[in-house]
Amino acid sequence: MDWNGNAIHVNPGYGKARFSRTEILHITVAVLVLSLAFTIMYRNRRFILSYFESVAGEGIGAYAMLFGLSLVLVVISFMLHEFGHKLVAQKHGLWSEFRMFPAGLLLTLVMSFVGFLFAAPGAVMIQGMMDDKTNAQVSIAGPAVNMVFAAIGIVGALLTNGNPVVIFFYLLASLNAALAVFNLIPIPPLDGSKILRWNIAPWAVAIAVAAAEFLVNMFYVSGELYYYL
Repeated sequence: MDWNGNAIHVNPGYGKARFSRTEILHITVAVLVLSLAFTIMYRNRRFILSYFESVAGEGIGAYAMLFGLSLVLVVISFMLHEFGHKLVAQKHGLWSEFRMFPAGLLLTLVMSFVGFLFAAPGAVMIQGMMDDKTNAQVSIAGPAVNMVFAAIGIVGALLTNGNPVVIFFYLLASLNAALAVFNLIPIPPLDGSKILRWNIAPWAVAIAVAAAEFLVNMFYVSGELYYYL
């Protein structure tokens, strides 16, 4: 009811998670192409491919398992990052949907053949009125997801050291720590610039945690791990 007692029609989906058919299609294509790119890149990481070859033999079986690993890592590391942005934006009543970048996906696929990925699968598009605080909350949600999974990866890698499953945890930590640090760089249009625009304190805490995870994984976890292959 408004101030005059008249009924006001409210969108029943306001503040709730919603996925359109178009968005689901874009998510599916982005995930599959990005997973293929990671499979191509990881095929040259002998400690990864050797394990799958020891389980499934050389050939399509090993590559199918490698694709499965890549698929899980892509969904956790990239898509949950984007869903973090999306769900927080929708919680604030904003229109928010993922859209793939065809040129970015093509570039990612091409770069995978040279053993290096600059992954640009797409991003969450947001429309609606946002103040700096809301924009910062939406922006920090993505890197926060990566920081959580980086921590899980670091702990998991140390706990499963000596077991082949350590490969998954190590890659989970490496990928998410790198994504968190990169996205928190305070340069537009990266998330860090939007957080810093509102308040330096949450940005400083976030970048400190992300950088610590990145350094711990690079200089400590990597040195501690060994593999049963």
